[in-house]
Amino acid sequence: MPMDDHLEEFRNHMLALRKSQNTVKQYTAMVSAMIEMVGKEVDEITKEDLVLYQQHLAIDREYSKNSLYLNVKALQAFFRFLGRKDAEELAPPKRPAAVPKYLTEAEMADLLDAGRQQGDRDLNVLLLLAFTGLRVSELCSLEVQDIDFAERVVHVRSGKGDKDRIVIVPEAVATSLRGLIDTRHTASIHLFPGQNGHISPKTAQRIVKKAALNAGIKKNVTPHTLRHSFATALLRKGGDIRFIQKVLGHSSIATTQIYTHVDDSTLKKMYDQFVPEY
Repeated sequence: MPMDDHLEEFRNHMLALRKSQNTVKQYTAMVSAMIEMVGKEVDEITKEDLVLYQQHLAIDREYSKNSLYLNVKALQAFFRFLGRKDAEELAPPKRPAAVPKYLTEAEMADLLDAGRQQGDRDLNVLLLLAFTGLRVSELCSLEVQDIDFAERVVHVRSGKGDKDRIVIVPEAVATSLRGLIDTRHTASIHLFPGQNGHISPKTAQRIVKKAALNAGIKKNVTPHTLRHSFATALLRKGGDIRFIQKVLGHSSIATTQIYTHVDDSTLKKMYDQFVPEY
């Protein structure tokens, strides 16, 4: 079977499993690069070829641990899809647990002030990211019907891992969203309409970066930075780790626990507050 056919079937397989568009794109590109480098038909590639390719990425290309990890995971997923075990013995390097980058509450306030100068759509994008911790893909795909204004609830449908959840918004955010919908001149079902139905993650990213620039924030700010900032603020105010897990939509609490490393002074305050008195 030609290489393009293998890759197209692998791509369709991942889409059928509801993998994210980013994962599908990354894995397909990584597998394609491997096949091109090895220079063989897919059916002729051996375990030894894959080991040499991993060494090539690590030594000759000087890939980071994160990049090597993703490449190994992509190759393993591809060969499992083919029903082969050739990539199972590849050992992905352990990735360092990076402490999330976040904005302080003062910086978040400055960011939102800047957003108010960018128009209603941009402001509401920023408000939702700042007060819900939504993933950018979740925010972009929101529909008007997903907002329950009376209850101040946003229904996040088929988020990462196909697990629906709800998030709560403050009264002021619910009012702002209602105003956005009531004053716009479109019958779109999407909360944030765009050329392809709804705005793209790149558009949301540009909105965030523009606000950060206008606010004079020197850090590299992305929608995911606002997700981290929201989680960190919850922790600082004494939020329970399982509550934060639920709000962020993490399937495993191990993912949420990275926020417990963000601010040691916060942990000390929480300990002093909740330590038992024997």
